[in-house]
Amino acid sequence: MKRILITGATGNVGQAVVQHLSTINSDNKIIIGTHNLTKAKRMFADFSEIEYVHFNFEDPSTFHEALKEIDRMFLLRPPHISNVQKYIAPLTEVMQAKEVNEIVFLSVQGADTSRFIPHSKIEKLILEKGLDYIFLRPSYFMQNLTTTLIKDIQEQGKIILPAGKARFNWVDALNVGELAAVLLHKFDRYKNQVYDVTGYENKNFKEVVTQINKLLGTRIKYLNTNPLSFYRIKKREGMRGGMILVMIMLHFFARFQKPPRITGFYEKITGKKPTTLKEFILKEKLAFHNTIVSI
Repeated sequence: MKRILITGATGNVGQAVVQHLSTINSDNKIIIGTHNLTKAKRMFADFSEIEYVHFNFEDPSTFHEALKEIDRMFLLRPPHISNVQKYIAPLTEVMQAKEVNEIVFLSVQGADTSRFIPHSKIEKLILEKGLDYIFLRPSYFMQNLTTTLIKDIQEQGKIILPAGKARFNWVDALNVGELAAVLLHKFDRYKNQVYDVTGYENKNFKEVVTQINKLLGTRIKYLNTNPLSFYRIKKREGMRGGMILVMIMLHFFARFQKPPRITGFYEKITGKKPTTLKEFILKEKLAFHNTIVSI
């Protein structure tokens, strides 16, 4: 039996990991590590076999107890944490001390070329520690439309980003979570490899906005801005500086890269077609409620 610690379990990807891993016929034990135990227990109330442990990336004193008797870990970096040496390096040191040598890390597509983003630094750290790993590099989450970007969409009817005409590959976070669950279960078969996880659509933000408007009758606009203006806008809104910089790195520098490479890894492993943007937009139409108008 493997005891598997899941971080980020209350988010889109993490929740899908837990749900799918729970349905796999195995004797693995799922342990959710979270700083909000009440929320996690409420979210997974129907999963009676799950264990819970207090874990906080910003409190290293929680690492030792959380990693006690753990065999394998799913690592999902909280979006606001960008200082890898301060927050992630101590975690990997405790992993070594506790002999937690197997890790599936949710990275990002392009981490091998964008050395300045936190995901790339975490990958490097894991390699330096000599841990057995699987790096999952998903492309751009469709859920960004209904989480990170939704406030501007609902309040201003705009998507504001320094992304220009850069094309992003759009993938459903739930597909990524399902795939991660399979890889956690079959870790030995896929270990010490890197896997890009994509959908089948490369679109820029203007094209995505056009599709949303066509499907839902909205009048959302895409506002391209420069990185400095974007930083000032988001800082005034109260967003953390580290989070703003990560958003700039992920969106602005994509303008200078080739269109993302599309893979069929999700379909190969699960036997299912990945979610399309149309399917996602129609499923999540209520999230755009405040912007829906008649045409």
